[in-house]
Amino acid sequence: MPADSPDAADSPDAADSAVPADGAESVDSADSAERLRAIESLTDSTLSQLDEDELVTVLLDRVLEILSCDTAAVLLLDEATNQLVARAARGIEEEVRQGVRIPVGAGFAGRIAAEQRPVALDRVDPSTVTNPILWEKGIRAMLGVPLVVGRQVLGVLHVGSLTRRRFGPSDVHTLEMVGHRVAGAIQANQLRSERAAARVLQRSLLPPALPDSPRFRLASRYVPAERGGVGGDWYDAFWLPSGELWLTAGDVGGHGLRAAVVMGRLRSTIRSYALEGWAPDKVLALTDRKLQHFEEGATATVVSAVFPPSLDSFRLASAGHPPPVLATPGQPARLLSGTPAPLLGAVPGLQPDVHELDFPRFGVLVLYTDGLIERRGQDLTLGLERLRRAVRAEEPELVCRQVMARLVGAWAGEDDIALLAIQRQAP
Repeated sequence: MPADSPDAADSPDAADSAVPADGAESVDSADSAERLRAIESLTDSTLSQLDEDELVTVLLDRVLEILSCDTAAVLLLDEATNQLVARAARGIEEEVRQGVRIPVGAGFAGRIAAEQRPVALDRVDPSTVTNPILWEKGIRAMLGVPLVVGRQVLGVLHVGSLTRRRFGPSDVHTLEMVGHRVAGAIQANQLRSERAAARVLQRSLLPPALPDSPRFRLASRYVPAERGGVGGDWYDAFWLPSGELWLTAGDVGGHGLRAAVVMGRLRSTIRSYALEGWAPDKVLALTDRKLQHFEEGATATVVSAVFPPSLDSFRLASAGHPPPVLATPGQPARLLSGTPAPLLGAVPGLQPDVHELDFPRFGVLVLYTDGLIERRGQDLTLGLERLRRAVRAEEPELVCRQVMARLVGAWAGEDDIALLAIQRQAP
């Protein structure tokens, strides 16, 4: 049987075992109490101030003290490759420096992650582990547990001894308790880091300044969600060398860092295709093709309004996005509720329609994302009607102020809100 085979560890002489936490072996009460105090110290409030790398390193140092071991390592699951990646180590720092990766199901750590149970080894050699660093380091015995939160496997925590040792049930129980604390701390820290990174990414991708011209005025709002996590909402406004003005608004499905990353890629893609001179419907079709090829499973809604240099009209193309609002002086605002194409990423071969509409002098066009109009348990048409009534042919800054006051007020939103308004001025 090959030494690196995942099944090698299952052979009779593999010298590993899954040790139940309630086994017969015991430690004296003083040792148990001391271990419990050490484990409880893993929740020190000071740990919450550390970034993820510092946090894991500090936790490993404490694990070595608690179990009197010589080596410790945390490998985190990379879901894209289904491999465990060495993230932090003590005594075997080479694992991290060499970027060790272990397929889930292979060898010692891979088996722990696949079976989601602790495994103890009293022999460390090519027949029991796939990573040569471990036996070349002289490790004689190892114990590992899965890092699990709920049903989600985050990775594996393992410790090792350079002297002969048999890890017993009390050691397993202790390391499982430590693993539970480590997994919770890692997940909480990852969520904080992800939110912070997504917020920075979101704000960095908003236009630093809106285009300026005597022929029109622009105003915008962007408000991140207070609840529900970071989303993928955005707006954009840019000139082309042809003199055309492009306005876009979009919303990537889901929340978190991935939604923000996909949002940034979509924004850049739309700009690139627009710069090549494609019409708005073709830009959305090309963007959809790119999204489906490179961002499997991602979806997004997008609306684009393109104005010629005269600004007396605009072309409108939409992919699953809520209808823009157009206000004409002396008339009630109206929803431009044509038939939008399906959202990006939903169907192959997207073919959006493009509509050309007049843009009267002092008229106002409003683009937005659905966080502005959607409320849990309410019909969407109510939000659309409130928005329509709030939009008037006024200065865009006044329009944004009025819309946010009437539709948001003091409400703590569960989704991001992007809002963009343009008014055509006199020639």
